[in-house]
Amino acid sequence: MVDERLAAGGAPTTNRDLNVVGLAMAAPSLVAHGSAALQERLLRPLFAAEEIWCQLFSEPGAGSDLAGLATRAVPDGDGWVVDGQKVWTTLAHRARWGLLLARTDPDVPKHRGMTAFVVDMHADGVEVRPLYELTGEAEFNEVYLTGVRIPDALRLGDVGGGWAVALTTLMNERAGAGRELGGRGGGIIEPAVRLWRQRGLTDPVRHDQLLQHWVRAEVLRLTEIRAAEAAGRGEPGPEGSVAKLRWAELNQAITEFTVDILGSDGMNHPDGYEFRRPESSQVSAGSPSKSYLRARANSIEGGTSQIMRTILGERILRLPSEPRDDRSVPWRQIPRG
Repeated sequence: MVDERLAAGGAPTTNRDLNVVGLAMAAPSLVAHGSAALQERLLRPLFAAEEIWCQLFSEPGAGSDLAGLATRAVPDGDGWVVDGQKVWTTLAHRARWGLLLARTDPDVPKHRGMTAFVVDMHADGVEVRPLYELTGEAEFNEVYLTGVRIPDALRLGDVGGGWAVALTTLMNERAGAGRELGGRGGGIIEPAVRLWRQRGLTDPVRHDQLLQHWVRAEVLRLTEIRAAEAAGRGEPGPEGSVAKLRWAELNQAITEFTVDILGSDGMNHPDGYEFRRPESSQVSAGSPSKSYLRARANSIEGGTSQIMRTILGERILRLPSEPRDDRSVPWRQIPRG
């Protein structure tokens, strides 16, 4: 696996937290769809966390329905001019590069009119504004793109082929969302077990709840291993959606459990509560109270739990697809609020 090779080569263990979007999402998309020149220029500093990446997909009017996005990229000479707004962009304030999905043809159905680009986050016209969470931290951002010029050499894949790039990105994002590939008893269950032992708790009802969480965390870990092995044989499939859905809901349940067993102490915020912009991903870091607050986003980020269930129902259980009446309609004709 890539992680094992990086560790064997002496790569810092903090790189995943520093560049989670780059490693889990941008790198697979660059490998699958990028030109040789782009791969040569961008992959090494990405893996070394010398250049941080963000993902410019979601918009205020295109979250769960990503293909409905409205950010436009218009051809201009040997490049493109981009205008639009993106939202929920993790670590955009730290990013050197962004993986951008923009609409290049509004006169074809929405899935066929998008193109993917690599955008310089330091370019003129890129503005990053913080979005503060319950934790007091602005890990997420909104990004405004106003007349941003992108050379065609930074296009990823074919013109109009952005949906294929997006699928590669999203499948890898979901496959890596939980990342419970450590040993038994590690990962998201470890803080709860450690807290139980530190406090010397003996309540039999709470103990039974802890054991149930432990078993579910172990099942999740094994599921993640299966998904990682499948990904190693090619592009990740819908198995990643199973792990992402289960991880989001289980992490929320476990962090709630840890706050409950703290009693009144669970209302404290020992890390201090300050408004700041973190330097790395905060998905599982901090005290029990902070982890509980941060976990509220787990069932939204990386694809909502409702979207994960739709994917699993249609692609794994082969249930009838949800009715969609806009797949063959030009994007320009689709009503928008």
